[in-house]
Order: sequence, then structure tokens, then C-alpha cells
Amino acid sequence: MPVVNPEKLAALQRSAQDVRNICILAHVDHGKTSLTDALIATNGIISPRQAGKIRYLDSRPDEQLRGITMESSAISLCFSMARRSSPEAEPEQRDYLINLIDSPGHVDFSSEVSTASRLCDGAVVMVDAVEGVCSQTVTVLRQAWIEHLKPILVISKMDRLVTELKMSAAEAYTHLSKLLEQVNAVLGSFFQGERMEEDLQWREKMEQRITAAAEKDSGDANGKDAEISDISEDTQSTGDDGFEERDDEDLYFAPENNNVIFSSSIDGWAFTVRQFARLYEKKLGIQRSVLEKVLWGDFYLDPKNKRVLGPKHLKGRSLKPMFVQLVLENIWAVYEATTGEGKTRGDGSMIEKIVKSLGIKVPPHIMRSKDPRALMTTIFSSWLPLSTALLVSVIEQLPSPPIAQASRIPALLDSSPGADHISSVVRESMMNFKTASQDPVVAYVSKMVSIPASELPQNKRKAGSTMTPEEARELARKKRAEIAKAQAAADGENASLNGVTGALEEASLDGDGNQDEHEAAEEPEHLIGFARLYSGTLSVGDSVYVLPPKFSPEAPHAQPEPKKVTVTALYLLMGRSLESLTSVPAGVVFGIGGLEGSVLKTATLCSQLKGSVNLAGVSMGGEPIVRVALEPTNPADLEKMVEGLKLLEQSDPCAKFEVLENGEYVILSAGELHLERCLKDLRERFARCEIQAGEPMVPYRETIVSATEMAAPKNKDVPRGTVIGITSSKQITLRLRVRPLPQALAEVLQKSSTDIKHLYTRKKAAEDVQKSIEGPDQAEVEEAEIEHIIGTTAASIDDLKTTLKDTVKDLKDHEFWSNAIEHVTAFGPRRVGPNLLVDATSSKICQKFLQETTSTESTAPEMETSSTSLTPADFSDRIAHAFQLATAQGPLCSEPVQDIAVFLEEVTLTPSTSSTEDSTTNPSLSRENLNRLTGEVIRTVRSSIHTGFLDWSPRLLLAIYSCEIQASTEVLGRVYAVIQRRRGHIVSEAVKEGTPFFTITALLPVAESFGFSDEIRKRTSGAASPQLRFQGFEMLDEDPFWVPFTEDELEDLGELADRENVAKRYMDGVRRRKGLVVKGGKKVGAEKQRTLKR
Repeated sequence: MPVVNPEKLAALQRSAQDVRNICILAHVDHGKTSLTDALIATNGIISPRQAGKIRYLDSRPDEQLRGITMESSAISLCFSMARRSSPEAEPEQRDYLINLIDSPGHVDFSSEVSTASRLCDGAVVMVDAVEGVCSQTVTVLRQAWIEHLKPILVISKMDRLVTELKMSAAEAYTHLSKLLEQVNAVLGSFFQGERMEEDLQWREKMEQRITAAAEKDSGDANGKDAEISDISEDTQSTGDDGFEERDDEDLYFAPENNNVIFSSSIDGWAFTVRQFARLYEKKLGIQRSVLEKVLWGDFYLDPKNKRVLGPKHLKGRSLKPMFVQLVLENIWAVYEATTGEGKTRGDGSMIEKIVKSLGIKVPPHIMRSKDPRALMTTIFSSWLPLSTALLVSVIEQLPSPPIAQASRIPALLDSSPGADHISSVVRESMMNFKTASQDPVVAYVSKMVSIPASELPQNKRKAGSTMTPEEARELARKKRAEIAKAQAAADGENASLNGVTGALEEASLDGDGNQDEHEAAEEPEHLIGFARLYSGTLSVGDSVYVLPPKFSPEAPHAQPEPKKVTVTALYLLMGRSLESLTSVPAGVVFGIGGLEGSVLKTATLCSQLKGSVNLAGVSMGGEPIVRVALEPTNPADLEKMVEGLKLLEQSDPCAKFEVLENGEYVILSAGELHLERCLKDLRERFARCEIQAGEPMVPYRETIVSATEMAAPKNKDVPRGTVIGITSSKQITLRLRVRPLPQALAEVLQKSSTDIKHLYTRKKAAEDVQKSIEGPDQAEVEEAEIEHIIGTTAASIDDLKTTLKDTVKDLKDHEFWSNAIEHVTAFGPRRVGPNLLVDATSSKICQKFLQETTSTESTAPEMETSSTSLTPADFSDRIAHAFQLATAQGPLCSEPVQDIAVFLEEVTLTPSTSSTEDSTTNPSLSRENLNRLTGEVIRTVRSSIHTGFLDWSPRLLLAIYSCEIQASTEVLGRVYAVIQRRRGHIVSEAVKEGTPFFTITALLPVAESFGFSDEIRKRTSGAASPQLRFQGFEMLDEDPFWVPFTEDELEDLGELADRENVAKRYMDGVRRRKGLVVKGGKKVGAEKQRTLKR
């Protein structure tokens, strides 16, 4: 294959209609990288014989070792094909530029899939023909749906149906039909969910319009009816307001629509229905367009008159479907003649017959070869080349950047922060794909990639160029050192004296060698942006603004203010290498230099600040859940480790690091495999020092329940959970009560955390506006400003309040909880958690959270009149802060608390009796003592909440993984044994129809998951591999403080409780790690064992 020059690829970037930006998405081990190899071989980068084996885009050593992709890699390819501008015109040869991104399939690297999909216009979704739809398949299909990518389906590893499952062609057709139905069912679920949401929004919009019209004409009943009827008629007649059903016919994968490709990457073949329609067009005398529609499905070929029959016209005849007869049986025949187990294997006459009937030429030395695979791959690559089938489908089915942006950009812009403030020039430039130099530049940086300095194009010496004198001297010095070292080692074997001399020489030379190696290892890492340009033309030397993910065009100068950087380099991404560019037009995936220190993970680049757009709000597919504390082996390397952590955080889309209160440096990762890769990169590339990693820190949650067997309340005179707290100065007395939230209310609060966060931000912004605007004449301006800020948010206060009240209306004590919702003061922890602080005092000293901000005006006079002495209302924000602290660190093991409600029942202020002054002035309760009393109040409220918490039956919530395993019947028992040993439980078990494989779904505690994948592979000899995805938190129904106290329990378990308390083990483990006090079990005096002999 001829090698394509980078200059030609750069020239093809200027023709946007001939560019395709695609990403390959699939479950792990479904053949993405092997398929990519076949495409790379068309450009002469690797040999076609090595395609599927070399895995070119897996450039990391650990990727090659494990055989999985860990980082998304991009490469630009050129593909030439003849196309007709019209049916009558002669075919013309055209060159196309394919910007291809290979993404990982492992669940730990889902963030790489998210970053890759935003840059592309189309997706190639791969599904294993045997394993079918897996968990990550659903994830990548959802990602493509969210990003509005047009997908094509590749059913890979078709050879397994022949060689592994020994299916006949008819059985394979049935299996493929069911597989296609499974994939389309996933797409159908996405479509149905979206339509239901649109229908709900449309109905709410219509109800609001009808209600508004009814209120406007409420005085005239006839006028109201007329208005409502006019609105209903308008909604039926106009397409804008009327609910229109969308046709989902083009949504699904169907071979007759040429968006399904059947392939085998390892054997180098692939085909679409259109290819076989072209092959059989002349032979059957049927038009190609007709054949494309009938080659897949229940259509049969009458052997007598060569007519296509439907299932109704069979008249009892047992004919094979056309796909089986004309397509699969021919492929099966090639396998049987080359690598099959039948009598026809190795039959030269049969092979010659097949080659002749297919009209292909096979070299004579291949025909005489004793390697059947070489013969098979040669036949298939000549008959059904994989690269041709895939790239032709990509060019014909997937859109070019101008077409894709016209359909994708409107939804992308409308969902971005501050969409109403985006400049019309920027919006039109992106939607209309303007590439002129005067048009605004908008680019999205999806991630930062770390590249060693030696691999940058400017630091590489081009092939054929002469070395500089310095380079020649350095190379000669290294060669002399190597030769001297080898001679010294050889002389050392002859004589002891010479051996000593040689050893000394070797030591000195070896020291030089180590110095050279150390210098080579210390080469710096540079961060390159992985980006896509949406409008304008970007050139080296241009200055652009770097907009962070939290930027909003509504307040362009808000802190942190966007930086303006200068583009230092532009790169053409070529997999393992980079090529320099001087400028990049819109619609191209490229690398960009000059962003170090300005971009953390993602960012938007824009040539203007006012009216710019923020595209960095991409879903990362999952938050990091596994935390590990790090420390350098040599304390002097601490600064190196910190700098390495900063580089790692920038270059990895999912990794994070933070510094705990005790000074520990903690890295957060998505899973065990992701953590292993991060530590390897940190030691070898970023920090370049030895680093020790502690035990994984797994998050827990604390909660309370009302159990049937609980200890008696600590204070029998008050209800359970009630605590009376008194500050150390005896001046403030608080009474509060802790209660568990109803399960339904707790679930709604967990789902509404985003809405609560938006509400809090909105109320805070409105209050800031109220404080900044002074004077009664500006009331109208103030109201308009507040409405402007409140404008577009996820949910309103009334909606949230209505949702919460609807949730509790079916409870027995619904009146109590409805009243509590009215007086909610705060949510916690971090103001968005599923815990409530309720103001149950008689004077309502705290501000209601679920109330409009204008209600603060009513408390202003009270605050003014009480300016000289303290009142309980002065401590409302201190109590709310203590509530946040108490729920952020619970009493069991200082983990976040959830699903509790804290009712503040009474706050009493008592003057100090030690004051010698007049008691009427209450100097001890003057406003000057507010700072002193603040700490006392916070400490008292926090400890009181913890005391009330422990008055109930406490529980730990464990972080849970959803585990999916595909295993054969032979290893099923071993898989179950490993899951049960690690305290997991099976959720479902299903058989893959037509295969001997079971799909097992289980729930596994994250704390027990470390080493789980390796143990599964060892126990099953590699026959099963799990996929772990964070599911959430699940309650461990066991009291960590439980001890046997009933007669039956004491009789069965004894005083020492022979049964292990798992909850206490988890709790003590966390307390021990955090340096908290751990209460041990009862110590029993040891006795010497007595035997019968003594």
C-alpha cells in the first residue's frame, strides 16, 4: 500500500465536504482496535498482514500487554474511491479524509468515550456476533444518542459463528436477526424516553398557556371559553405549538438501509448488503435497488424463474432466505474449504472452483501454501476487503462536518450555559460552518494529552537529514562507552587483575551510562490539546480565549476570568506520532499546543469573549469512586509528586487529586484498572520518583433506621432522637430532634440534588442583587434584575415543593411531613444532600429555603430593632452551618450522612449569672459576644445532632458495583463461588440464545472488589471477565454496635457474639484509617489447651 504524505492529508482538510470525523465505540474486546488496524493498513502505515495483530493505536506498553485500549487515540487517513456526481456521469476518483478516533471499551475508561464522541460527527458501533449487546454497548449507544451522532453498526467476529459455535448458515442468520433486534431495542428505548419527556413538556406548556388565558379573562366566562378554544385550535393547526409525532423509521439499524456491516477483523473481510446486490445484479437480472431491499429479511429466491418471493407465496416449499442462500453459504463454503473440519478441507479443486466463481486472483505460491489461514485471508481480502466495505459505508452513510453541524449545533448551543447570551455571529458561524479568517474561531478541547518532548515534530530529526556536529559527537561518545563496557566485561573473564581493572572501568562507564539513562528519563512532558474546530480558521500565533467549564456568556468577566493564550503549535494527529501544521480549518480534529497551565481537563477556545459559547459541559460517564493516599518513598521527592499529580489530573479526563485536611495527597480514579494505570503514569512519566500507594479508600454513607429491636432511648422523658444541648458558657440552650426520613422522600431528594443546587445558586444570586441595589426608586430595576437571574433553571421552588409534597401524601403521617417541607431551612451536606434541617421553633427563627427571596424583607425590621442585643435569629446561620458539618461527617466513622431530618424545636438565650452589671442590659448577650458564642453554638449543635443520630439504630451504606459477567456453563459454579466469597449477590442470570454463554448480573460491594477481576480470571482460566460499574449505595442491614442481649441470642451466640459483625468491621477499618478511636472487643484470658494425654 502506498504511504500517504502528511502534506496531502493537510491539503484534504480544506475540502470540508470530503471530511468524515468518526469514532469507533464498542464493549471491551469487541474488536475496535483490530478493525482500526485494517483501516490504517490502507494508508501504508502498517503491513496488511499485520492488521489485527499489531494494534497500532494501542501505543502504550500496558495496552499491548493487557490487550485492551486505555486511551482514545486519533489518526487521519486518506481513502480514494470513484463516485458519480449523477447516475449518467462517468465515475470520478475522489480523495476523502477520515479523522478516526479509537476509544476504549473498558468501563473504567468511559470518560475517554465521552471526550471522543463530542469531537466527532458519526459513530461506528461494534457488537460481537457471539456476545451480543453488553453493558458497555448500551453505554456507548446512549453516548452517541446524547451527542446526536449518526451511527452505523458493525457486527464483528462473524468468524466465531463458524469456527467456535459451529453454526450453519441458516442458524447464523437467525442468530444475527435476534442480535439486530436487541440493538434496535436499545435505540427504541432511548427514542421512547425522549418522546415521553417531550410529550410531558408540551402538555405542561399547553396547560400554562390555558391557565394564563383563563386568568386574563376570568371576569368573562364566555371570553374565557372562547380564548381556550382559540388556543386549542391554534395548537392543532400550527406546527410550532402542536405536538408532532416523529418518524423513527430511519433511527434503527437495518441491513437494507446499508447501515449494518458484517465483518471479521481477524480474517480481514467485511461486507454490506449493497456489495452483494452489486455482485448479483447481472447474474439474477434484478435491479440493484430491489436487491438491496430483499437480500435481508423474509424473502426467498425461486430457483426456476429467478423471482423474489415473500413468505406468503412459498406455498409450502422449504426455501432458504436469500441472505442465507446468496451470502452466508458462500462465506461458509470458503471456511469449510480452507480451515474447516469437513472432507472438503484442503481440497485444491474445490478452492480453485471457489476462486474462479468469485472472479478473483490468488497468487500461485499462496495456492500451494500449507498454511490454510494464509489462503483463507487472501481469498477474503481479494473478495470482500474489510477497509473498502467500512470506509465506503462511512463516506456514504455518515455526514460531513457542514451537514453534521447544521443538525447538531442548535441542540448543543441550546443546552450550553447562558445560551440566550450567545452572540448571533458566533451562533451563525457555527451552524453555517463558516471558515473565513474573519469569522469567529470556536474550538472545543476535549482532553489534554501528555507527549514526551522527544516525540514532538520539532524535536524529531527527519529521515535523510544530516546530523549536527553536536549530535554526531554525542552519538559517538555513547557508542564508545558501550564498546568499552563490553570489552571490560569480556576481559574480566580472562584474568583476575584485568578483571579488577575491567570492573573499575565498567563501574565508571556504567555510571556514565546511568547518567545518560537518567538524562533520557528526565525529558519533560508537554501537554497537547485534543480538539475540534467548529468555525473559523485557526493558525499558529493566533490569540484565543480559554473558557473554563463553568464559564457563562451571561457574565463573561466573572471569576475566574478566562485567559487569553497564544497558539504555539498545531498538529495533525497520526496515532503514535504528530505532524506539524500551520493552520487548521473548521471541521477538523487536531492537536493544539500552548494551552499548558490554562486548561485543566476540558475547555472551549473562542476568539472573542463577549457573546462566546461554552461547549465544555460534557458528560464524563461516571465520577471517580476509588481513592488512594499517596506518599513518595523519599520525602525529598514530595514536590516532584505534587507536580506529577497536577500533570496527571490535566492529562486524564477522569483522574482527580485532592489534599485532605490531615495533609494526605489522595488520587481518585474510576476503578482498579484505571488506578493501576494512573500510578504507572505517575511513577514513570509525570513524577519520575518512587511512590507508595496506601490501601484503597472506599466511600461509605451513614444513616439511621427505626428497627424493631433497638436500645431504649437515652432520655425516656422526651421522644427518641430528641437532644437538649447546652453550650459551655451555659448561655444558649438548644432542643432538637433527629428522625429518619421516609424512604420515598429520601429517594426524591437524592434525585433532585441538581435542582436543589440550581435553586440555591439562584437564591444566592437574587439576594446579592437585592443587596447591591439601593434606593426605593429602583424597585422595578431590582425586580427585572432578579427575574433575569432566575430566568432559566432546572426547577422552580414551587415545582420542588410540589414534588416533595406529592411524595409524602401517601404516608400515614403525611400532614407532619407536609408541614416540615414548608419549613425546610437547609439541605445537607454541601447544601444539596438528602438531609433536611427543619425549623420547628414557635417563633420560626430560621429563613425558609423553599420560599421566594422576597420573604427576607419581613425579617429586616426585626433585625434592626434587635441590633443591640442578641436574639435566637442571630444564630440561625450558625445552626445551619453546624448542620452542614454534622451531616458531612457522621458519628460512626466521619463519613457523609444521608436520609435524616433534624428538627430545631427550641433555642433559648440565658444571660450569664456572673455579670456584675445591671441584668436588664444583659451585657453577656450583647452583640459584641456574637463571635465568642458562634463557636460554642456550632460545637453544641453538631454534637447534639450526632447524639440524636445514635439514639436510633445506625446503619452503614456500602458503595456498590453492578457486575456483569459472561461465562460458559463449565465455569459458572466457579464464578458464583467467587461472588459469594466477596459478599456479592446474584441479581439475574440469562442465557444468550444460540450460544453456550450465560450473562450474570450481580451486585458487589466496592470494598470487596479489589482483586476481584484477577481472581475471576484465575478461577476460570481466563474464560470469564467481569465489568464493574458504580451502581450507588446500598444499606448493610446490620447495626455496627449490635451485641447479643436477648436470651435466645445469648444462648445461640454467647456473650462474645461468635457471628462476625460485618458493619463493625467496615466501620472500624475506616476509623483506623482516619486515626479515630477504635473500641476493641472484650479481652478474654487465654487458657492453656488441655488434651486427654495430659
